[in-house]
Amino acid sequence: MSDNADSAGDRTAVVLDFLPRGRPDDDRPQYERSPVALALGETNFRLVEAALTDDAGVNIGDRIEIEPPGQNVKHLRTAEYDDLTSTAESELEYAIGKILDADEDRFVEFYNDAQPITTRLHVLNLLPGIGKKLRNNILDARKRRPFESYEDIEERVSGLYEPKDVLAERITEELREEDLKYRIFARREEET
Repeated sequence: MSDNADSAGDRTAVVLDFLPRGRPDDDRPQYERSPVALALGETNFRLVEAALTDDAGVNIGDRIEIEPPGQNVKHLRTAEYDDLTSTAESELEYAIGKILDADEDRFVEFYNDAQPITTRLHVLNLLPGIGKKLRNNILDARKRRPFESYEDIEERVSGLYEPKDVLAERITEELREEDLKYRIFARREEET
């Protein structure tokens, strides 16, 4: 993994589940297992499994350092959606919402800067519920002046309700689906 700031790798992640006795499908004897946290990267929405030190006291919703691995992280690997526990799956929506709230400026800027992918497809059309008419409403509104907040987007774009939830739905789709042609938010990386 790169420390290059331009690559904007996930430096921190939100814990989705904490398994103090390791993964239940780990066949090794208990004394050989490490506590494990399943977490979601805050920049690239990368799912990770972090093997933790025995004294790592983390809870669901905590932030952990993953690049470089923080003091309680022994080993890190990229996880897939299918690797998530039922608890991690149920916490995913909350964690995505927390990230979208904490970095609102970044995601509002997405609405301000989104560009065409091809002559026939605009990146905004990849968002759930955004067809040609709604896309054009967004483009017209941002031409007049840049959006300043989720609330500003919702007030100025007729037909677009809960712009933050639209992003959350797309992020969830990108995490679930392996074979999407276009990814906007959830980047796939090799194991570390």
